[in-house]
Amino acid sequence: MARILVNECKQEISSFNPVLGRYRDFATSFGQEVLDSHRGVRSEVGGALTVFARYADVQVVPGYSARAITSGGTVADADFTRIAGEFLDAVRNAGQIDGIYFSLHGAMAAQTEHDVEGYLLTETRKIVGEQIPIVTSLDLHGILTDRIVEHSNAVVLYHTYPHVDFFETGERSARLLLRIIAGEVKPVTARVAIPALVRGNELRTASGIWGRCVQRAIEVENGPGGLSGGMFIGNPFTDVPDLRSNTLIVTDNDPALAEREAVAIANEFWDMRAHLHQPLTSLAESVRLASEAGGHTVLVDAADATSSGASGDSNAILRALVDAGYTRTVLAPLVDPPAVDAAFHAGIGATIRVPLGGSLDKRFTPLEMTCRVRMLSDGRFRNESDGGTWDGGRSALLERGNYTLTVTSQAVSLYDRSLFYSLGQDPRNFSTVIVKSPHCQFHMFEEGAACYLNVDAPGSTSANIKSLGHTRCSRPMFPLDDDVSFTSQAKIFRRTA
Repeated sequence: MARILVNECKQEISSFNPVLGRYRDFATSFGQEVLDSHRGVRSEVGGALTVFARYADVQVVPGYSARAITSGGTVADADFTRIAGEFLDAVRNAGQIDGIYFSLHGAMAAQTEHDVEGYLLTETRKIVGEQIPIVTSLDLHGILTDRIVEHSNAVVLYHTYPHVDFFETGERSARLLLRIIAGEVKPVTARVAIPALVRGNELRTASGIWGRCVQRAIEVENGPGGLSGGMFIGNPFTDVPDLRSNTLIVTDNDPALAEREAVAIANEFWDMRAHLHQPLTSLAESVRLASEAGGHTVLVDAADATSSGASGDSNAILRALVDAGYTRTVLAPLVDPPAVDAAFHAGIGATIRVPLGGSLDKRFTPLEMTCRVRMLSDGRFRNESDGGTWDGGRSALLERGNYTLTVTSQAVSLYDRSLFYSLGQDPRNFSTVIVKSPHCQFHMFEEGAACYLNVDAPGSTSANIKSLGHTRCSRPMFPLDDDVSFTSQAKIFRRTA
């Protein structure tokens, strides 16, 4: 009987979000609760459990899960210490195990620990030793550090963006771990570090030019001698020393193959880097174009994307529309705990005058609006992306004339339409929708839109990367610096145990 420990710790942060992440911002579960929380959910752990369940001689040892309610700011040290302690206690208490599957993210950072995933893996090795195989799955927006690769027998990463392969990533991880435990394969990893940060529509794997790099990695993974492959484009908003892009190829004891392919993919990526950045439209021009549009208009506020780590309380586009006397119907999300409190105090049907926006990130000045309270909610709902439960905290639907606002008391992911639906609103019924996510699946917002604008608004997750103010990442770095040079060289990792 092979006993396999399953642990999870997932959070993506923006270093430019001034609101620190806290323990309460994570949904934690222990032991059997870990399995229960992933039943019926197309998550990485859900995919891994499906594979493990096919084998009568495999026993899953459920350990610990800490999943952020959504992305956010840098995690406070004390809260990270608590999470790390619970994570590692699950490793200590697992008993005799034959393998470990860790579902991590890669772009989590605390105030003084900038490589959270590397830390958890390093400390795990101190507990279980060098002989126990560990397979780690990561988001392709993760920051790949030496510690992560050194302490994992293999790393498996998403192949899609927007991400639609959570479940499949877990399946791939589980299958590879079982092969390592059985002694069928001996992983060797090649990683090429690339001094580039990119953000834009061409990163969509199904339609953008970057998809060519990912497709080549997939072909290597699925070809002779391949075990895992992909590209990390990092998270430009997680300003840490190891922030950059990376290619990664894992082969079955074939370092030459791993190196050759990792280098080739890195070179292809470097050649296309200038084409991967998102063209942005100024606030004023966006309002003008939206006013003149003859059909459904989508205003993308990726600078305040909660799924990328922003606070969600930017009112920049809302203010620009109000100031311009915009008359078309508008649906907009906003994180504003005081406004929600006021709505609950007044009750459904009441009219309240409240300052909206800027309650968390002080770069935004609150906008006074008189609104009617249309609906109140506890903020818990099933999302349309993987069926999991999301929690925006107490929430309110506020209406002022042609403006309808979905206001939550805590940030929730906005890379689909779930929040709007949970408060009874269909985005298609509005002339204009503010979407606080850089990319959603095409059918959710872009399909049928007469005007789709990526707005150059202020915020902690702006695609205008130069505007963010990086201080920790290594330099020079494209596009932060001019004339950045690059020679593609692979570093080889092979576990000797």
